[in-house]
Order: sequence, then structure tokens, then C-alpha cells
Amino acid sequence: MTTSQTPLSTFELLESEVRSYCRGWPVVFDHARGSQLWCEDGRRYLDFFAGAGSLNYGHNNPVLKRALLSYLERDGVTHGLDMATTAKRDFLESFQEVVLGPRHLPYKVMFPGPTGTNAVEAALKLARKAKGRESVVSFTNAFHGMSLGSLAVTGNAFKRAGAGIPLVHGTPMPFDDYLDGRIPDFLWFERLLEDAGSGLNHPAAVIVETVQGEGGINVARPEWLRALSALCARHDMLLIVDDIQMGCGRTGAFFSFEEAGITPDIVTVSKSISGYGLPMALTLFRPELDLWEPGEHNGTFRGNNPAFITATAALHTYWADQELEERTARLGKLVEQRLLALCAEHDGTACRGRGLVWGIEFDDPARAAAVCARAFERGLLLETSGPEGQVVKLLPPLTVREAELDEGLDILDRAVLATP
Repeated sequence: MTTSQTPLSTFELLESEVRSYCRGWPVVFDHARGSQLWCEDGRRYLDFFAGAGSLNYGHNNPVLKRALLSYLERDGVTHGLDMATTAKRDFLESFQEVVLGPRHLPYKVMFPGPTGTNAVEAALKLARKAKGRESVVSFTNAFHGMSLGSLAVTGNAFKRAGAGIPLVHGTPMPFDDYLDGRIPDFLWFERLLEDAGSGLNHPAAVIVETVQGEGGINVARPEWLRALSALCARHDMLLIVDDIQMGCGRTGAFFSFEEAGITPDIVTVSKSISGYGLPMALTLFRPELDLWEPGEHNGTFRGNNPAFITATAALHTYWADQELEERTARLGKLVEQRLLALCAEHDGTACRGRGLVWGIEFDDPARAAAVCARAFERGLLLETSGPEGQVVKLLPPLTVREAELDEGLDILDRAVLATP
């Protein structure tokens, strides 16, 4: 690097303007372990972003790393399309044994492609195929991905505008508490379904996040989710739960919908399912919905065998007992107490969350961005969320040490105090 260059010069010169996270964190990261990253000059940062929820078990988790290195060292299959491999078999058997079986979930497992939006696209296609109808209902402030089908059920106007074409066959409805409790739950939705003059095409499905991460950490009440499930059953609509960011233990239980006691018809999973930040996604569905013809939905990288290896290791390490779930609940309570105390001291703020996903909402969106910037200056990675970026989002690894959690919350306290 010449004296005229900055650490980010290569990226500014060669990489597209679409890059985003690096603008808020203008350093070059070099290595990472657990809940910490180090940049090229050796400075350490606490990571309360965790790969947007893809690193629930931390960076370079040693147990998962050993399993991956061993597999690569023996020349295990890396790329396998949907061929049968030992790595895939071990994952499927472990997923059934550790996750689906104990929860009495009857799902078939589909590998739709490497990312969350692939899982959502497959879920939407399958719902339409099963019901023979086109419309899908989503919710205000939802985020389901950046491909066209996923964008059609996403609420964010900025993301939707990037499509460049009309986004069709999606109908938004109010998320839990969107109308501040002034209207009974689903009054509008059910009235439209029952009225032949409403103009609402009978939906094939409803897609929902139990906690809207990108939408601003909006938490659906268990009773709201149960009422939604019952509404879908009454009106012959499939219920799709998008558990891409909130699954794999983020809210405590492996699936975020477990607390509500519902069994969705279709579930999408990605981000932390591989456990190591490797691309991997699942679309889960009831066996009677397995209507696919061979090859009707496929993708070159749906068989990411190294991800199967780390996913299997993560299941046996963290989900064979209740320890991680109970720890997440305990640490979540600590975060809640700290954030409630913080908000009590600062006007124009409010907090909400579940497990180890929390947000602080600021009346002034510019203040949320400033808090994240000041936190970064002090060595903590945080991002904003919500339609106006008004929420500071906390998403630490589930394996974060309690001392690290306290350190990060202390930095957050100071960042808020320094941002009037």
C-alpha cells in the first residue's frame, strides 16, 4: 500500500457502491474468534452483530472448526448438488434426532440453495403450488430477502424500489401492535377474507417473522401468533414462519415459534444453521406438502457439504441438551434489565426484544446512527434496523461470555450518554 492509499482504497476503487456495512465500520478486519474481531492494525472489537445472525456460536468456533478441518483433510466431498453424501446423511439424521424428533415436528427437509432468500422463494413457490393460488399475505415492516419473490413480501420501501419492476401477488397486513392496540387483532384481515366484495384474492399462504429483525425488533406476542395460526387454519391458508434470523436459538428455543406452541406448515431456516457462517439454507414443510417433481426447484450450490459438517457438529454440541437455551434466556434477562435501566435514564428511547436479540428505539433516527458510530469508536460493532434506521440492534453470539456482554453493554451506555 502506497502512502497515498488508505486501508479502504482497494475497496473504494474496485468494489461496487452497493457495499454497506463497511461504511459504518471503516477498518479492514483480519481475524476473529468467539465474540471478537481484530483489524489489521491489531485493534480489537466486540461483535454484537454476529454476521447479521449467522454466527450464533461465534467466530471460528473451535469445536466446529475441528470438525471442518478434519473433513477437508480427508478430502471429503465439497460440492455435491443434491447428490447423496455422507455429510448430508449425517446432517439429516442428526437434525431429525436432535431437533425435529424431540419437538414432534413432522417436517420434510429441502435444501433450496445457499441463502435465506432461496429458502423463502422455495416456500412461496411450494405454497402456491399446493394451494393453486397466487396471493401471499405478509406483514408491515417484514423483511424476507432480496430476490423478487422475497421482495414482494417485504415491507421496506427502499429495498422494494431496488427491484425496478412491479412486485406482485403480495398483500401486506398489520403486524402485531402496528395499530397500537386500537384495533382487535386480525379484524381487518378476517373481514377482507369473509367479504366477497373486498377485492382480496384468497391467499395461498401467510408469511411471518416472530420477531422482525430488520424491521426494527418488533416482537409478536405468543397469543397473536396462535391467533394467526388459527386464522390460517380457518381460511385454508398455509402458515409460513420465516425463522432465518430468529431461529437456531436466537430467541432461546431452537425455533422461535416454539414459545407460541404452534406448528407452522412451512418454515425457512438459514444464517446460523451451518453454525460456522458457511452458506446453507433449509425449507421445512409438512410431508403432505411435498409435491415437488424431481428437479422442479434446484440450485447449483444447494449441496454445501462443509456446511453440513459444521451444522451437524453444532447440533450435537449445543442442542443435545437444554444448556444453551437456558443460558440464552438467562443472558437475555440481563440484557433486558440493563436496557430498561438505560432507557429510564434517557428520554426518547424504548427497548424490546427476546432471548439475545434486542433493540433500542430512538425517537430521532439520526441519534440511533450516531450511537452506533460512537460505539464503533469505542470498540463495539452494532447496526441499526427499522424502516428509518431508528433502532440500535443488539445481536451478540449466543456463546458470548458474560464479561464480554457486560463490556459491550457498558460501551453502549457510554455511547448513548455521549449522543444527546
